[in-house]
Amino acid sequence: MVKRHMIESAEEFKRLRESKEVEEYTRAAHEEASPEVWEAVLKSYPELAFWVAHNKTIPVEIIETLVLHDDPKVREMVARKRKIPETLMLALAKDEDESVRHALANNGKVTEKVLRVLTNDSWQVVRERASDKLEALTRSP
Repeated sequence: MVKRHMIESAEEFKRLRESKEVEEYTRAAHEEASPEVWEAVLKSYPELAFWVAHNKTIPVEIIETLVLHDDPKVREMVARKRKIPETLMLALAKDEDESVRHALANNGKVTEKVLRVLTNDSWQVVRERASDKLEALTRSP
């Protein structure tokens, strides 16, 4: 049985993320941590919020926090995540930053309801992408 590693502290996440060793910064992107550790990272090292959002295992409660982040790059990274609940997708569909809405339109798990919102986007690129995906999703087989 393979023993799974877990990130145990905010300091460990920071060290892994800033490491020059491929194995270590890969751990920062793929290993789990408790919600308390993620919250500690966001509080102690706010500059690492993008990298928290980049982690493949962050729980929905941390995604909920990151959806409200001031930095559009953080919200854009969240919009790319496949496990975002539809309620959070709907919030991101109204984001002021077009890169966030564009990332959402390209999300492989974006829902029909969210695509319908995005078909009315102010940016033509987002409208077209959402329309194309909606058409493919609703086309009869």
